[in-house]
Amino acid sequence: MEITIPTKQYGRQAALFGLAAAGFYLLMVFGTLAHIEALSGLRAFDMRPGGYSAELANLLIDALGISGRRYYLTRQIPLDLAYPTLMAMTFISLFNWFGSRDVSRKLVRIGIWFSIAAAIADYLENAGICLMILSWPEISANTVTAASVASIVKSGFTTFTVLIFLIGVGFWAFKRKRSYA
Repeated sequence: MEITIPTKQYGRQAALFGLAAAGFYLLMVFGTLAHIEALSGLRAFDMRPGGYSAELANLLIDALGISGRRYYLTRQIPLDLAYPTLMAMTFISLFNWFGSRDVSRKLVRIGIWFSIAAAIADYLENAGICLMILSWPEISANTVTAASVASIVKSGFTTFTVLIFLIGVGFWAFKRKRSYA
């Protein structure tokens, strides 16, 4: 037995999750991440989609100082624990909305899986950042590599999720225009 949620409900969910995700994102970008950059003179790990080296990781963590490292762990990380789930739920709701609008179920499933994968990679990135900060000044090269790879993978899955979403918008608009013609 399959439980179906009315189409409008998916739209409402997407809007609510999207507003919450946008709020957290803005709070991080203009709040915690901006503060981390002001303290260190360097972009935070979260804002490095291409990853980072062990040298850069050590430089950033050292430049933060004791209070900056505490700030990263107690202010930025808690916000970034909520954001990935909110973002994933936004896209899952949007993809389900597309599915209820006769967009390819395969595209919907792929989009949902990419959304979940992006969130998981973000959580792995956060775990790596915590491990690096907590183990500083003795950061393992493997920890830096794992955190950096998680950053790159998160960026890749997020980019593909957005691309799949845009493809879904295209399919939906095309079908809608065809039905009016």
